Amino acid sequence: MEVNIHEAKSQLSRLIERAVAGEDVIIARAGHPLVRLVRSDRGRPELGSARGTFALPEGWDAPLTDSEIESLFGQ
Repeated sequence: MEVNIHEAKSQLSRLIERAVAGEDVIIARAGHPLVRLVRSDRGRPELGSARGTFALPEGWDAPLTDSEIESLFGQ
């Protein structure tokens, strides 16, 4: 299905439903296709999925001294 930008603005919810259902939805300007609406298959990230991919050094959460803070901000 191909629609122009004006129709896409006024019918976005319906077009999204069609794209989610698997239909190819093309948005065009002056008859030239610009973008395609497609269903996103990316799921939600799983909490804890990065476990074991990096390690924080001991004391990473220790408060910074005034001089360390000043060095971060170029003072």
